[in-house]
Amino acid sequence: MTTGDAAPNAGRGRGISVTHDLEPHDWSNEETAAYEAAIEAVNGAVGAYSALIAAEEAKGAPDAAVIEAARAAQGRLAKERERLRSADREQIAEARTRYARVAREVLEGLA
Repeated sequence: MTTGDAAPNAGRGRGISVTHDLEPHDWSNEETAAYEAAIEAVNGAVGAYSALIAAEEAKGAPDAAVIEAARAAQGRLAKERERLRSADREQIAEARTRYARVAREVLEGLA
């Protein structure tokens, strides 16, 4: 590695796109759409927790434990999103299902 080269994974945890360290892979349109849908499912779950936090903070007496748990869940989801691998079809399919369910369950709890 030369002086100007960045170490592999040097951008992890620094707000860089989740696609920054994808392994080389020839994607079909179907695989691309499935991977993007999995990322969006995770983002939807993160957003659902944001809605939960906002609803809790809007209460006259917000429960700090609810807010803390929701923020911790968002952190876990961000790490799980980083671990998604486009070439792993089973993982991608499972992620789409699981995180869409998480988002629904969190939002249903707000109703």
